[in-house]
Amino acid sequence: MDTTADDDGRAGSPDPGGPAGSLAAERRVAVGAAREAGALLRSRFHDDYGVRAKDDRGDVVTELDLMAESLVVGRLRESFPGDRILSEEAGPVPAAPGGERTGRTWLVDPLDGSNNVVIGLPAYAVGIALCVGEAPVLGVVHDPVTDRTWTASAGLGAYGPRGRLTGPAGRPSAAGPLLAWTQGHAVARRDPVARALKDALEARSRRVLQLWAPLLAWAMLARGDIDGFVGYRAEAIDLPAGALLAAEAGLAIRALDGGAFHGGVGGPDTDRSFVAGRPEVLPDLLELVAEGRPTTAPTP
Repeated sequence: MDTTADDDGRAGSPDPGGPAGSLAAERRVAVGAAREAGALLRSRFHDDYGVRAKDDRGDVVTELDLMAESLVVGRLRESFPGDRILSEEAGPVPAAPGGERTGRTWLVDPLDGSNNVVIGLPAYAVGIALCVGEAPVLGVVHDPVTDRTWTASAGLGAYGPRGRLTGPAGRPSAAGPLLAWTQGHAVARRDPVARALKDALEARSRRVLQLWAPLLAWAMLARGDIDGFVGYRAEAIDLPAGALLAAEAGLAIRALDGGAFHGGVGGPDTDRSFVAGRPEVLPDLLELVAEGRPTTAPTP
């Protein structure tokens, strides 16, 4: 767990501790943009702002989403004009005219937890990832409420305000593991797989958290606050940053059947179902999930 001395757990500078290494400039810009967007969100949390339905499944988009998105996209575009950007609300933002084709894509979730913000629940995050092809090489998760930032660079570890992240320590409680759950916005309320999975997890775990802000759950897993994280048809925009944070903290991520997890930006959301936890605990988590997985695929 991140246990180096830092009494309040806050990031003391725009760029919290971590290796300099490659992508140092990208990391510095992404952390700065995430923290700047977080300050904006925090300052406007109690204000009146516009809210509109995003779809017919209950998801929403607010003026805060759009303001934070504009800020982050602007910072990335200014610093890396040759990179492609894919943002939650704006969608694909092509490289600037005349920009070099780098093969890199920035993923921006300017406000992960919009529904929480709308009901006054202070649980939300800003997420930024840089991918080369489908593979994330840099991830940034910022919690505006606590003003804490966590970062991960491929092959160089994951870091937060208290130093390097190493995930959960020790075995889960005898009462069962403490888990988080997420499902994609496209999953129907009565989806039989989602319902069966959640029922199985709740029956044998100490608690199943449903935060409506998966980036916060990934940060909790990387810090060691929870034992595992299960996702069903997760959203593509925030998954790479969170998954990289967990992987670089030493956590393992598998598909629901225990096979290799290949979820990325592209491909169907059915490829983005996962179980994440410490390697030695993962077999137990997969056993819990297996109890809820149907033996045959549900009828569309």
